[in-house]
Amino acid sequence: MKTIEFLVEECSDSRLDVYLAQRLPDLSRSGVGRLIERDCVLVNGRCERASYRVRPGDRITVTILPPEPTDITPEDIPLDVLYEDDQVIVINKAKGMVVHPAPGSKRGTLVNAILAHSDSLSGVGGEERPGIVHRLDKDTSGVLITAKNPVAHEHLARQFKDRRVRKLYLAIVRGAPAANRGRIEGNLARSRSDRTRFTTVASGGRTAVTDYRVLRRYEAVSLVLLAPRTGRTHQLRVHLRLVGSPALGDPLYGGRDPRFPGATLMLHAWRLRLRLPGQEQEREFRAPLPARFRSLLRSLKASRPGTG
Repeated sequence: MKTIEFLVEECSDSRLDVYLAQRLPDLSRSGVGRLIERDCVLVNGRCERASYRVRPGDRITVTILPPEPTDITPEDIPLDVLYEDDQVIVINKAKGMVVHPAPGSKRGTLVNAILAHSDSLSGVGGEERPGIVHRLDKDTSGVLITAKNPVAHEHLARQFKDRRVRKLYLAIVRGAPAANRGRIEGNLARSRSDRTRFTTVASGGRTAVTDYRVLRRYEAVSLVLLAPRTGRTHQLRVHLRLVGSPALGDPLYGGRDPRFPGATLMLHAWRLRLRLPGQEQEREFRAPLPARFRSLLRSLKASRPGTG
């Protein structure tokens, strides 16, 4: 538990939650609001509402709570740790690993593994998702960052919300997009006929934007670099299908390719760039190309590179 104290000297007249969000850049306004709701913010020794107007001479005390307890079972599962400090853990998530417990997947998840690896994870994500700021699909491998405490969680979550996190993915796709580079735009909504799938819609849904570049074309597939500008569930998989080149091995949006019967989802979160808590400069983390990519690419005969 951490306590921070402020003495208001300037004439502010700001709302309490706005004032604290400005003074505590690692916390979002919603994060400050949660602390106020939990009586973790005192003004002159008293609990006040988020709408309280701050005045000169006010003494504000903020208590940052420790992670909430969880009943998730820690499991000694090997992890590929790319980076770790007292605020965050950056993992190269393996293909096939579910990120957090859910109905039907209570054991063997990344959260189970991290709880055994570290004695602290942020409880902000909820009891079933401690420390989880963003996620990858079960069969997508690559870089994923988790938070060890609420301050780190809010700091990272704000960057994801404000779209200041830069992400690059690699995909092996069936065929190739018509152009060597471009932007895919299509609002996403959950399919009415199959609730496990998402689809593009003409109106409604949520805005989704992906930039792409073809790195190399082969006889039957292509290696494509993807830069999502938004972070929607299944976004890259749906957008690749939209341009006629679904990810190879994608059972939901591409189906099986008889030429590659053993292929699983060929989608890899390659690079993640963001600012870590307490650091001024952005940091970039990379997850090496997984064995399933290297093996398949070695077996292919390149016809010509992408020229985007």
